[in-house]
Amino acid sequence: MKQRSNHRIIISGGGTGGHIFPAVSIAHAIRIQSPGAEILFVGALGRMEMEKVPAAGFRIKGLPIAGLRRDLSLKSISANFLLPFRLLESIAAARRILDDFNPTVAVGVGGYASGPLLWAAGRKGVPYIIQEQNSFAGKTNKLLASKAVHICVAYSGMEKFFPESKIVLTGNPIRNDIHPSTPESRQAACTYFGLDPGKKTILIIGGSLGAGTLNRCIENFLPQAGNFPVQILWQCGKNGIRQATLAKQNYPDTAVYPMEFIQRMDLVYSAADLVISRAGAGSISELSAAGKACIFVPSPNVAEDHQTHNAMALVKKDAGYLVTDHLAPDSLMDQALELVFNDSRLSVLSENILKLSRPHAAEQVAKMVLEL
Repeated sequence: MKQRSNHRIIISGGGTGGHIFPAVSIAHAIRIQSPGAEILFVGALGRMEMEKVPAAGFRIKGLPIAGLRRDLSLKSISANFLLPFRLLESIAAARRILDDFNPTVAVGVGGYASGPLLWAAGRKGVPYIIQEQNSFAGKTNKLLASKAVHICVAYSGMEKFFPESKIVLTGNPIRNDIHPSTPESRQAACTYFGLDPGKKTILIIGGSLGAGTLNRCIENFLPQAGNFPVQILWQCGKNGIRQATLAKQNYPDTAVYPMEFIQRMDLVYSAADLVISRAGAGSISELSAAGKACIFVPSPNVAEDHQTHNAMALVKKDAGYLVTDHLAPDSLMDQALELVFNDSRLSVLSENILKLSRPHAAEQVAKMVLEL
């Protein structure tokens, strides 16, 4: 019979790439520091972690949990009515997973999927660590904080949400291949994406599903794109690729390149002179590590408007610009075109955001997990 490892770790959470990718980074760092560790992910059935985590080489079990839906459609009202029953079912499933896997420690990365698992872990006596990515803490993590051993955060001032004695400023775990660009890496990136190395490059990233506002901004810009010596890599997401492709067909000669998903983020950051992005915590952490000048357009459709808080933490340090979602269609591309040709401002923004980078966050969190 195979002997069980001394380190058996459950990592819970998900729902979005902003939760999943830090979790996977922590898991990889644990494997490096303790190759024999057994790692099990717990996520929400039907969410993207059920696909992304196995693709990264880890086992995952799903809970039937779902988040509160904020619109007033009949479908949403019906789904919200079922939430208490799904929560009870998820807690029961989490208890069964804990009894079967018998973890030595658990890690929660936020999102509603981590709630039932960590709640059950706390009552079973399993020590756990919380990893909070945002500058404005989520409800799940605030509720779970009282029983956490450590709370790993990416921003200062988090004692307004959590007990100060438990807070450790680690930064957000990111992919380990994200670094500031060099002339060599920029040339390699331009070759990979088929770009002109002599032109300024703007990168638009709207997340795995895409950002409707950012996509509309680029669609509106397409008729005049040929008037500027600039090229645009447009990550428009799963929900936006069809419309983006149709829009681009009307202007085939413009240097605007729509893509559903970008696998080589290390290369695309190297290619970009300016990045336009939502202000999710994971994206900000990667952009900080890459030292990219950025314009942030926070999503208005997130809990507690936490993306605006994330972006403002950088704006206050002159490490990025902010354009609100409702003003973006009228002003975003004008501001981007003004900034991308201002080398001195690009340099200042790049230097300041790089100072905020904590590239070894995953290793630090993994060490704390293994020490427990």
